[in-house]
Amino acid sequence: MNDTFRWLDVDEQRAWRAFLTMNRLLFERVDRQLQCDAGMPHAYYEILVRLSEVPEHALRMSKLAESSTSSRSRLSHAVARLEESGWVRRTADPCDRRGAIAELTAEGFAALEAAAPGHVTSVRETLFDSLTPAQVDQLRAIAEAVTLHLGENPYPTDEGDTPAAEPVGG
Repeated sequence: MNDTFRWLDVDEQRAWRAFLTMNRLLFERVDRQLQCDAGMPHAYYEILVRLSEVPEHALRMSKLAESSTSSRSRLSHAVARLEESGWVRRTADPCDRRGAIAELTAEGFAALEAAAPGHVTSVRETLFDSLTPAQVDQLRAIAEAVTLHLGENPYPTDEGDTPAAEPVGG
C-alpha cells in the first residue's frame, strides 16, 4: 500500500457509518410513507416537486434529470409512468427537436398537493424533529459543501438560489 493512502480515522468511520445508516432509514421511511399514502415512490414525488417549482411547470428532460439527481434513462422510465397516471405530459422541445419537455399537468399538481402534507410531516418527524436549529444549519452547510465539492449545484432549478420559502413539496 502506498504511503499517501489514508484510512478513515475512528471519528470519520463512525460519522460515515452513521451517515449511511441515517440515509437508509430516512429514505426507507419517507418512501414507505409516500407509497402508502400517495401511491408513488419518492423518486416520482421528487420529479413532481421539481416541475412544480419552475415557470410553466415544465422542464427539458435533461434539466429535469439533473435537478432530480436521476439518470436520464431512470428519469425517462419514471416520466413514462407519470404520463400513464396523467400527472406529466411529454412534448417535443420546440427549440431542439432532439429533446423533450416534461410538463406537470393539473392532475399531477393536484396529486402533489394531496401528497405534500403527509410527505412534509414524514420528513419533519424522521429528520427535523430530532435536530436543534443549529444542527439544521450545520446539516444544510454540510450538505451544500459536499454537493459543491462533488461539482453540483445544491439547488439546480433555482440557478444557485435557495428554493422558494413555501414550496409545494420538499
